[in-house]
Amino acid sequence: MAEIQLRNVGKRWGTFVGVHNFDLTIADREFLVLLGPSGCGKTTTMRMIAGLEDVTEGQILIDGKVVNDLEPKDRDVAMVFQSYALYPNMNVYENIRFPLKVRGIDAASHDEKVRRAASMVELDDFLHRKPAELSGGQRQRVALARAIVREPNVFLMDEPLSNLDAKLRVSTRAQIKNLSHELAVTTIYVTHDQIEAMTLADRVVVMKKGIVQQVGSPTEIYDHPANTFVASFIGSPAMNLIDGRVEGGVFTAQHTRVEGVALPDGPVTLGFRAEDAVLAGQGQIEAPIYTIELLGDATMISVRIGGALVSVKADKTYRAEIDDRIAVSIPVEACHFFAAESGERIALATA
Repeated sequence: MAEIQLRNVGKRWGTFVGVHNFDLTIADREFLVLLGPSGCGKTTTMRMIAGLEDVTEGQILIDGKVVNDLEPKDRDVAMVFQSYALYPNMNVYENIRFPLKVRGIDAASHDEKVRRAASMVELDDFLHRKPAELSGGQRQRVALARAIVREPNVFLMDEPLSNLDAKLRVSTRAQIKNLSHELAVTTIYVTHDQIEAMTLADRVVVMKKGIVQQVGSPTEIYDHPANTFVASFIGSPAMNLIDGRVEGGVFTAQHTRVEGVALPDGPVTLGFRAEDAVLAGQGQIEAPIYTIELLGDATMISVRIGGALVSVKADKTYRAEIDDRIAVSIPVEACHFFAAESGERIALATA
């Protein structure tokens, strides 16, 4: 198994900074997710760990050994790519077996290792097929099995579910979660999908433009986002954010008035989760309904506050019409406040 240390790691191409001052220790057997939008540096970070990208500055250590100058094949990592990267002329059995042949593993052990890996991802009945005869989900499982058979110190997974449809994503995500528990191998997983991050990770690293915004457990990041970027990126729907002002302990914005806010006077951004607000006879927000979405287990109501769309989760039986005026009640303890200029989180004390 392996502990990975990233010591002030950076990556530049000329004047463009892809990753800036990434400093983190990934514990042995930890499942770490790098989360962020396209271009945030998450895949570049993974590729530096794999040895597919050179490090511009800083050090990468695996089990205490600096690996900056080691070839990818010498780092004992296995990578699962977004594009599957299967050999089309080989059947499933030979695709899974290939890493054993390349690494010179005793041929007598190949069959047992291949069949064990295939069984872990439920491919026993497909070993004779070529990749072209498989569905997208089955191809991704072949890629997983090929990584498993290596028995590496580190798994690196680069958006492995992004090419799958919604139903397959759910089932394959569950499979990866179970595998991570069964294999107990240090895993770094790259995704732009916050649901994948929340369901899979021991810890999440949220990135933006090459800079780490927050590191924490899924619960910590969901409940206490460090800034408005994290707040708006985590959650489905994302946290509601309303720009306004505090004056005399009262936050005000269009259609909005929240009392008991112990903050200095001035512009701030109010944040709250859709599930923390309730529809009531009267509340801090009073506005006409902008949209209604029936989700099956709940009804999502949205209103417009300035330029923001604000969502409230109601009971699945709730019915109303667009333009009906509603009142939304938000407990002050469920409110988050962020600095208007920097977007950084402000500690709140209730009056």
